[in-house]
Amino acid sequence: MANEPSGCPMHGSSDTQPGAAHATEAIVAEEKAQLDFSNDMSYGDYLHIDQILSAQHPLSPAHDEMLFIVQHQTSELWMKLMLHELRGAMAHIAQDQMAPAFKMLARVSKIMEQLVHAWDVLATMTPPEYTAIRPYLGHSSGFQSYQYRCIEFALGNKNAAMLKPHAHSAERLAMVQAAFEAPSLYDEALKLLARRGIAVPTSHLQRDWTQPYAANEAVEQAWLQVYRNPEQHWDLYQLGEELTDLEDAFRLWRFRHVTTVERVIGFKRGSGGTGGVSYLRKMLDVVLFPEIWTLRTLL
Repeated sequence: MANEPSGCPMHGSSDTQPGAAHATEAIVAEEKAQLDFSNDMSYGDYLHIDQILSAQHPLSPAHDEMLFIVQHQTSELWMKLMLHELRGAMAHIAQDQMAPAFKMLARVSKIMEQLVHAWDVLATMTPPEYTAIRPYLGHSSGFQSYQYRCIEFALGNKNAAMLKPHAHSAERLAMVQAAFEAPSLYDEALKLLARRGIAVPTSHLQRDWTQPYAANEAVEQAWLQVYRNPEQHWDLYQLGEELTDLEDAFRLWRFRHVTTVERVIGFKRGSGGTGGVSYLRKMLDVVLFPEIWTLRTLL
């Protein structure tokens, strides 16, 4: 290649110093690194890397579809971990084991931060680039993510209509239905307050868990009792702040979702049939743990 700069490392430059290569080989040898995996489990074996990296199947000829696929697949992996941590935290709260619950809830908030920043990468896709792959998506949409729906249900945003997109798969429907019918994270927090002797109305301790949570003044007073005397109720006070951190991060994720969608597709309808930006903006108004926020005005 006549125009290629001389000494290109891709083709074995005359500037390459053989001694440097030998030096790095010596370091590996000195450190006794495991190099033979013919009879041992490797990194790729443990993580099933081949299966993960072979799960990207673009349908269009567009270069940018790979970004779209990887963005959503990695988000689903983070959501899998988020569900794992949420379920663990809820189980610990139900057993009055607050230390591990706090650790798990803090981890969930950090996962949400990762999901927020993931939108920065997708936002590099321009409208023409998305338009090139849009016809190949059909009606598939993140709106249909069963893991995301389980997360929303676990956080208390119950909506029976959201079971329908999963009715075609018995296994997925069972998972979403279980999350729909179970007490939410906030429900478990209120039951904990009641077990600690703080007055929580029966209407919010024994209710139909499939119904969306409704804010209640008596619940606000219960949390105020905690926040006005944090020394006496330190772990409950910390729980309130962990919930605040989590919803704060979730709100940021929703906002970043809206702005990214508007940036990439404007006000076109979403591939899943919703109004796109208009639907996402309505979701910004959903409050998961209302009394945790309103009590601040009264302190």
